[in-house]
Amino acid sequence: MANTEAGAQVATNYVQHHLHHWQISLGEGAFWQLNIDSLLVSGLLGSLFVLVMLLAARRASSGVPGRFQNAVEALWEWMDGLVAENYHFNRNFVTPLALTIFVWVVLMNCMDLLPVDLFGWVISFFTNSHEAYFRVVPTADPNVTFAMSIAIFFLVIFYNIRAKGFGLFKEILSAPFGIWLFPLNIFFRLIDEVVKPISLSLRLFGNIFAGELIFILIALLPWWFQWSLGGIWAIFHILIVLIQAFVFMMLTVVYLNMAQEAH
Repeated sequence: MANTEAGAQVATNYVQHHLHHWQISLGEGAFWQLNIDSLLVSGLLGSLFVLVMLLAARRASSGVPGRFQNAVEALWEWMDGLVAENYHFNRNFVTPLALTIFVWVVLMNCMDLLPVDLFGWVISFFTNSHEAYFRVVPTADPNVTFAMSIAIFFLVIFYNIRAKGFGLFKEILSAPFGIWLFPLNIFFRLIDEVVKPISLSLRLFGNIFAGELIFILIALLPWWFQWSLGGIWAIFHILIVLIQAFVFMMLTVVYLNMAQEAH
């Protein structure tokens, strides 16, 4: 019985350790804390994507394209086609935005496919500390997903104002029940706008966090069983990684389109 309780405590400590962020506080007893691991990994992956796109642009040729240029152009054409089907206005900004969101989210989600203890081993090796905290999946951090969804929320507001001007206030007051029920119209409009960033962020966070937790639980199993079960889950998780990035990107495009359409 004692061995069972000790084993359960070890497993609990292991899970808690891997769900703890590398954090710094902004001052003693400060309310604000920074998750350094999420900021570092998301920033590095975003920078990597930008550098790859810059390299593709500089190496682009009007002649026979190479494999790298072909791959980038195929990705761009696929994304532009998707945006054209769901966004009925000028796409000069929205297509690059959709491509950036999709690739960046895919890269962040794919960090979940790395071995659970990989970064812990590396940090422990260089720091000689077994208490190092480092969560390598930025989208399993609700702060990251909320930050992205809030940025989309402000873009939706901007496009609303740019497309409708003062007509936006008339739409808020009169749709959908008419001007005489403007308090109810405002209430429903607030709910509709607030739900968008919340649903965007929680959908992505919930799916990736669940996948991360399952990988951590698999890591508690005997080593000879980890690889088979972990491999099966990793193959299935690849679908989740791609689907969640696609959903986040598509909802962004749809929200921006809705912001400019007349009610």
